Amino acid sequence: MGRVFVAGSINMDVVATADRHPRVGETVAGTQVLYFPGGKGANQAVAAARLGAATTLIGRLGRDSFGAELRTFLGDQGIDLGYVEETAEAHTGTAIITVAEADNTIVVIPGANARVTADDVGGVPLVRGDVAVSQFEIPLPTIAAFFQRARAAGATTLLNPAPAQNMSGELLALVDILVLNETELGFLAGTEVSDRDEGARIIDVARKLQARQDQTICVTLGKRGVLALAGREEIAVQGRAVKAVDTTGAGDCFVGALAAQLAGGAALRAALAFANAAASISVQRMGAGPSMPTAAEVTAVLERG
Repeated sequence: MGRVFVAGSINMDVVATADRHPRVGETVAGTQVLYFPGGKGANQAVAAARLGAATTLIGRLGRDSFGAELRTFLGDQGIDLGYVEETAEAHTGTAIITVAEADNTIVVIPGANARVTADDVGGVPLVRGDVAVSQFEIPLPTIAAFFQRARAAGATTLLNPAPAQNMSGELLALVDILVLNETELGFLAGTEVSDRDEGARIIDVARKLQARQDQTICVTLGKRGVLALAGREEIAVQGRAVKAVDTTGAGDCFVGALAAQLAGGAALRAALAFANAAASISVQRMGAGPSMPTAAEVTAVLERG
């Protein structure tokens, strides 16, 4: 059994709920304000840990009340926080989220996350069989250093390139498994991809993005499920019909679940189906980190079919 190592962001999510999203320049009355542990790195670590994987988080918190609350929450999930540093030079990362009509808009203020460096990932004890996970809410040079160490150790590298931004071909080549949605796929491939595109076109765009012949690209499509290009093999996982109340963190749930399954030795096709089911549970709950399911919950969903 391998471990899951997540190098990434840790945020406090400040969530405002309303009947609808405001238009530009408009103020609308909200219904409530909620505070949830979040950040893509933390969310992915929580998902992996709740699903039974031994999980280590690498990142930074500010020396403030949000930082203290987040450290307590993450520790309670059983996550190893030995590589989470505190910095007095920046506040804890914060996300301002508006949830309306079961969808969300998000503004992220990086804070301490922008100060995660190559030194922070330099001493992480990666070995063969581990899964190294990251996303685009920490500096890209740090991710590259993390993945270089992981590949040298024989660990699997899994990148969620969100929020989407340009990355070098050198970084892409370090990625064993790329997990992204159709919008991010289109951005990185330099072509427009929408949720109306047929699966064949999505796979074709993914094939053009592949940096190595053995690279896996997984495209999450929400209620339409998942399409994956694993080397030259095409894999499709059917979507699950559920009543979504908050999609915040659904992609992170998928990533953490996929990493946990792969670290446990699952085959890719089975791991994708498991991760898809986990994400379908998370969207039925409010919040990001707190919405992540347990292994028993996901197994029950899969058994029901």
